[in-house]
This record gives sequence, structure tokens and C-alpha cells, in this order.
Amino acid sequence: MNSKSTRSQASSSSFTMDDFAKALEQHDYEFKQGQVVRGRVHNYENDGAYIDIGGKSLAYVPINEVSVKLTGDWAEILPLREEMDFLIIQEQDADGQVTLSRRQLEEKLVWDELAQLQEDGKSLQVRVSAVNKGGVTVDVRGLRGFIPRSHLSERENLESLIGQTLTGTFLEVDRDRKKLVLSQREATRSANFNQLELGQLVEGKIVSIKPFGLFVDFDGITGLLHIKQVSQSFIESLPTVFQIGQPIKAMIIDLDEAKGRISLSTRVFENYPGEMVEKMAEVMDSAEARSEKAKQKVMQQ
Repeated sequence: MNSKSTRSQASSSSFTMDDFAKALEQHDYEFKQGQVVRGRVHNYENDGAYIDIGGKSLAYVPINEVSVKLTGDWAEILPLREEMDFLIIQEQDADGQVTLSRRQLEEKLVWDELAQLQEDGKSLQVRVSAVNKGGVTVDVRGLRGFIPRSHLSERENLESLIGQTLTGTFLEVDRDRKKLVLSQREATRSANFNQLELGQLVEGKIVSIKPFGLFVDFDGITGLLHIKQVSQSFIESLPTVFQIGQPIKAMIIDLDEAKGRISLSTRVFENYPGEMVEKMAEVMDSAEARSEKAKQKVMQQ
């Protein structure tokens, strides 16, 4: 072997032993704060867990960053040797160790989901965790939410709601302020709204009397019986004919879910103009039978 070949091998050997080792030490793994990385659970400590993400050192997850639903049983939340995604919340220290969070990644995914639910107008199940003067706090996928008293079906004995599961829709989803406000009443109204149809006979109570019509509450929903839909004949003053709390039957003649409007009618029950005013009790008693004939006319409009 000539000297030139010997020098070449020596040079190659020198690079393999020295330069390659140095390159490994100086390697930049590009682990940046805010980055989502895949890692395998390596081992547990009393105050956290170590995760292998392929870096020079094992990454670390503090106990308060384990999950939004930390139960104390780490085997369920971070099973050993299982791969999962984590969010880097602190870049490498002097030892090359980065700090991870599974909780914050879960929160991000939950906020994304809740924002989509609000946009789609969909409801979800939440559990009541505490009560205060303004309403109740609820658990929303591990996050803290709030339902104001005015948006609860039960507004008096709030203590009885603790531990109960309620259906709610979102009034506000503010990720930056970590604010979630829900409404049980809107969820109930929406669910009931979906069960309504044109020509349907409903029975409720008058909850408000205005110059232009009557507001009727039925199954937790409020519909409007316009003054022109009360009777085929002119009515000068509704308060002289009706009173608050009075039971009444009416037919749904229009539904506008986007605006939350339900239009009702009793004039469709009349056999002649003014019958609703002159013989109201009789019209109400036979409303079911009259509605069958009236429904055909409503559906044809």
C-alpha cells in the first residue's frame, strides 16, 4: 500500500472517530417552543414523566402538564412505551432537555373543537361542578365553563344541579380570555325547535300580551300569535279578550329557525269570522278536530 493511500485512510479514520462524534454533540435538533413533537413515554418520576422524543436528552413533562383530566393514575394518561404527541413549552436547557406539555396540546384541540361546535350551533353535554350567585360552573371537555342563572331551566335551587349533566349551547367561546359561556335554555329551545313542523297543533300558556299579538310559551319555546292571526275579524284590544297565564291552543303556520321565530294562528280554527272571540272555549275544546282540516290549508300555502 502506498503512502498516499495510507494518508487517505488515516484521514478518513480520523473524521469518523473525531469529527463525527463532535458533529453529534453539536447537532441542533430544532426543538422549538410551540412545536408539536411525537414521543414515547420512557419512565415516571414523582413530579413528572420523561419522554423520548429523539433528542440528546429525554424530554420532561411536569405533573401539572400531564393532562386536562389528571386523575392521578399515570398509567391511564401516559402509558409506558406508548407514542403520543406533545407540545414543546420550553426549549432545550444546558443539558439539551426540553419541557413538554400534553395538557396544553389537549386544550388546544378542545378549543378548536368547541369553536367549531359554536360555529355549527351544536349542543354538548356538560357536568355542573359548582354554584355561585350568577349561575353554575361546568366542566366542558376538561375546561371550565359557565352557565348564567338566566340561561338555566332551573333558576331557583341551583345547589340541586351540582353533579348533574346538562345540555348546553355556546353563547361565547373566547380562547384568548379562556372564557366559555353556555346556555341550557337555548339548547332546549333548539332541540325542541327541531321537533316542530308546519301545521302542528301546540298547547301552551300566554306569557305576554303586546299591542301586536300574544306570546305563547309551550315546551320551553315561545311563539307569537299575531293579532291578525287570532281571528278573521278585527280585534281592537287583546287585553280585553286574553290574560296572562291563560291556556291556549294554536297552530304553527311559520317556522324560521335562523331567527328563532315561530308564528302561530287560531284564526285557522274558525268556522266563521269572529268565532274565536265569541265562542273561544268551544273553539279550544274542538281544536284537535279543527286542526285536521286547517292543516291542509296551511300546508298548501
